[in-house]
Amino acid sequence: MTADIPSAGMHTTNVSIPVARLNHAVLYVRDATKAAEFYGRVFGFVVVESAFGGRAVFMRAANGENHHDLGLFSVGPDAPRPARGSVGLYHLAWEVPTIDDLAEASRLLSAERALGGASDHGVSKSLYGVDPDGNEFEIMWRVPREAWGDFENKGAVMPLDLDAELKRWGAAGAARA
Repeated sequence: MTADIPSAGMHTTNVSIPVARLNHAVLYVRDATKAAEFYGRVFGFVVVESAFGGRAVFMRAANGENHHDLGLFSVGPDAPRPARGSVGLYHLAWEVPTIDDLAEASRLLSAERALGGASDHGVSKSLYGVDPDGNEFEIMWRVPREAWGDFENKGAVMPLDLDAELKRWGAAGAARA
C-alpha cells in the first residue's frame, strides 16, 4: 500500500493546526543531570529547573524565549540506547543564526567527539551529532530563501564543504546570493 504525499507548495483542505515552529523537545536519557551537563557545555543551554531530585531537568537556549527548549527525563543507567532505524524519533534540528555559528558548532562537536556527519541540503547546511545517550541531533543554518533556487521544491543530500560555505556566506566573505 502506498500513499501519495503532497509536494511542497500543494495545499490540503483539512489542515487545522497552524504550527509556527518547534517550541521544545523532551528526551528520555539515562541521567538527566549528566545529559544537562552535555547540552549546557555544547549548546550553551541553561538549566531552568531541576526537579524530582535531578531526574527531570528543563533547559533554555541562551537567548531563548521559551520557558524551556529541552526537557530531559532520567530513565536509569541500564536503559538501552535507541536502536538505529527503528520506529521513533530520528533526530532534532537546532537552527543557528549564521554560517559562522555552524562552523563553531563543528569545532565544538568535534572536540566533544559528538560530530557524526555533515550535509549540504541546498536550503540548509547541516551538522549531525549524537549526545552521550545516543540521541541524534542536527545543527543547521538556513540559507537565505532568495538563494534556494532549484532546491525550493526538492530535497537534497550533498557533501558539505564548510570552508567554501564560510567564504560565501560567512562574516569574512559577506557574499550574498
